[in-house]
Amino acid sequence: MYRVGIDLGGTNIVAGVVDNEYNIIARAECKTAVPRPESDVCDSMAAIVKEALKKAKLKMDDIDYIGIGVPGAVNPETRIIETSPNLFFQNWEVSRMMEERLNKYVKVENDANAAALGEFLAGSAKGSRNAIAITLGTGVGGGIIIDGKIYSGSNYAGAELGHIVIIKDGRQCGCGRHGCWEAYASANALIEQTKEAIRNEKAEFSYMLNAVEGDLNNVTGKTAFDAMLAGDNTGTEVVQRYIEYLATGIVNVINIFQPDVLCIGGGVSRQGENLLGPLRAIVEQERFTKHNEKQTKICIASLGNDAGIIGAACL
Repeated sequence: MYRVGIDLGGTNIVAGVVDNEYNIIARAECKTAVPRPESDVCDSMAAIVKEALKKAKLKMDDIDYIGIGVPGAVNPETRIIETSPNLFFQNWEVSRMMEERLNKYVKVENDANAAALGEFLAGSAKGSRNAIAITLGTGVGGGIIIDGKIYSGSNYAGAELGHIVIIKDGRQCGCGRHGCWEAYASANALIEQTKEAIRNEKAEFSYMLNAVEGDLNNVTGKTAFDAMLAGDNTGTEVVQRYIEYLATGIVNVINIFQPDVLCIGGGVSRQGENLLGPLRAIVEQERFTKHNEKQTKICIASLGNDAGIIGAACL
């Protein structure tokens, strides 16, 4: 039998048919195009599920159930999305509405939790017992697996790791607090730090400003890393400071949970060892267990965007 996983994001909706070996054998996608009514989004999800099944040459009777990963606070017991600010929905009975359309049992979970489960089952955390997945994107997402199960707390809103404070009275975060890890270590934060560094440069020639053709709107999460690799001092300073912020939060997470594996995903993770090398060096010096024989393995999440689909399909 097969299962279908849906990654319901703020920009795109992707559905994948997953086999018993955790392979995505077919997929389909569409734009999320929110804000729009809940019923319209459900219609879109149902349509791409059918499209993915058609590509896989399967029928609805060939799948066990459907899982959905969604950003926001999700109650997996009631299967209700209690709030999803990025999608502009509250108390959305998404499972019931999808079951009416597809006549299949539907599970729902926070997208970061689903991605962590995907990495645990088929990715970089495969074979571990306890694992944490960090996603560096618009924010800092977190998913926690303890003894092979998703940990989400008594109110199903746990694992919001991006909102631990690393600098008291620091930068304003979208959650309302100041100094959150997300405000310093997300891809968006790296972009803002790069722009600020370019604005503050005193030299007549700015390598990074030249690289973005004089337009700060062209700055990405790669800009400072590319400059560092080219030997640019300002880019190097931005990257070093960013990795220090990232390491501060990771040390906190490791000290609390002591996972077997901590894997990092999101666009910034594509920097590979340029990111991990200096990050590991800081963590090794600052973690509480520096003298223990067994240590948390820090690595890049291997499944990319597929992690959320595979995790959702395996809820």
